Amino acid sequence: MAPTKADLEAARNATIEDVLGPGLDVLFCGINPSLYSAATGHHFARPGNRFWPALHLSGLVPRRLAPSEQHLLPSYGLGITNIAARATARADELALEELRVGGERLARLVAEVRPRVLAIAGVSAYRVAFARPAARIGPQEETIGGTALWVLPNPSGLNAHWRLEAIAAEMARLRPPQA
Repeated sequence: MAPTKADLEAARNATIEDVLGPGLDVLFCGINPSLYSAATGHHFARPGNRFWPALHLSGLVPRRLAPSEQHLLPSYGLGITNIAARATARADELALEELRVGGERLARLVAEVRPRVLAIAGVSAYRVAFARPAARIGPQEETIGGTALWVLPNPSGLNAHWRLEAIAAEMARLRPPQA
């Protein structure tokens, strides 16, 4: 059942747990939870968000998962976190300092979890969080503690510049090399 308007308002500033596991190939990183995600406790849960369809189309998972199945991600070598922990209606409600502090926290998390790739979904937030104003979508030259860094398009339905197929194609580039 979808959250009510009251549920969404109650979710303002709430946080949701990271989805982590050992030996992650890719740790996806959103900007911050939406009110819908915080109300449901599931990442990228808002209807219209293209993360889950793109994840399947990319070939990183064998079928389209529902946000409520996020607990299955570590079994595919995948995880999810956010730059900023608190839920807002829109990412532009975050202060620039929250993104910078979130970038520092993210670097500590990556050092602890040690995924093969950190994939940040949102180039604008990445630019602020890591002081890289000229960053573009795709692999980055820098690493975080030896972890490869990749910037993906934001899968939010509000990001109309990127179609689902193009987001999925960028995600597909994250697949581990075949032995």
